[in-house]
Amino acid sequence: MQVGVVGKPNVGKSTFFSACTMAPAEIADYPFTTIKPNRGMGYVRVPCPHALLGLPACKPKNSPCLDGMRYVPIELIDVAGLVPGAHAGKGLGNQFLDDLRPASALLHIVDASGGTNEEGNNVPVGSHDPAQDVAWLHDEIVSWVEGIIKRDWEQVLRTISAKGSIKPEAVLGERLTGLGIKPTQVKAAIDKCGIDPRKLAAHVVHATKPVQIVANKMDKAPPALVQKLTAMGAVPAAAEAELALRRAKEAGVINYKPGDADFGIVEPSKLNDRQRKALEYIRHHVLEPQKGTGVQQALEHAVFQLLGLICVFPVEDEHHYSSKAGDVLPDAHLIPKGSTAKDLAYKVHTELGDHFIRAVDAKRKRTIGADHALEHGDVVRVVSSK
Repeated sequence: MQVGVVGKPNVGKSTFFSACTMAPAEIADYPFTTIKPNRGMGYVRVPCPHALLGLPACKPKNSPCLDGMRYVPIELIDVAGLVPGAHAGKGLGNQFLDDLRPASALLHIVDASGGTNEEGNNVPVGSHDPAQDVAWLHDEIVSWVEGIIKRDWEQVLRTISAKGSIKPEAVLGERLTGLGIKPTQVKAAIDKCGIDPRKLAAHVVHATKPVQIVANKMDKAPPALVQKLTAMGAVPAAAEAELALRRAKEAGVINYKPGDADFGIVEPSKLNDRQRKALEYIRHHVLEPQKGTGVQQALEHAVFQLLGLICVFPVEDEHHYSSKAGDVLPDAHLIPKGSTAKDLAYKVHTELGDHFIRAVDAKRKRTIGADHALEHGDVVRVVSSK
């Protein structure tokens, strides 16, 4: 699964991306630093069942376990900054919108300080209303999808109106599949909106590209602007602070895990006065007021709230909660809420789904059927005929 990181230039998108992933990305205080999309792996936190099950430890393969918390991977895509009119080629063009096709959700990074104008140029703090950025970026995404729908539109209308033609959802569904929308969703959109391209585009964006607003630079922002954005559903964040903490952790200077509300200094002697003051600033101006930097929280809100995903742990031995090789709780999978035991089987392997017989809820020691809806944190063994 992929999450896109979007926003206008110079708002801290690449800093946010690097803070989430620790992947290298060019960061500079001027517009259009990012040209090609950056890709990296972030993680969302899920309590590991090994502690709840009374097991001394787990042996994960796809998701590290730190102090009883599993870190489940999520791919992030950081695209070039977007400006009003990007869907029509303004700025660096709409090719960067196309990079967002596989994204299941978008993190819209906004400069909460109001210190960058619509084009991404620096202006005095508080002189630009960041709420305006939320509105125009949504309009850009909808206009981009509308452009996809309206490609060869006259021909589409002729095909739909022709005697014996295929249904509208078949005509439009083919070009929308690359956005992650299912044929049933296309039909539902047409039933609700008709074949109005703009209304269809807005419906498709809502269904396939939900947006989490991130009020970045919260520590430098006027409180009124942060409050205005949080009222719109934004998560306040300080990406620079998160990146600094993760780098300090990598250097062995502090103890810190993504999402923590504080850190501990390991080697005070390794810090010079500037570094010590920077860490104290982060502690008192970012962590204490917000109980974290907001970076991890924003990603997790997008995954668990916007997308409604849950995490389940497939095993092959329900008694030892392990694989056949004896690895305890080896894998963690993110699946949509409401997914069934058979859905999980297909997620693990197509053949497992094709030859599904039953499943076992390893926590509760009970057999469950194909249509049983799984819950967050379930440990499940799938039984198949192969």
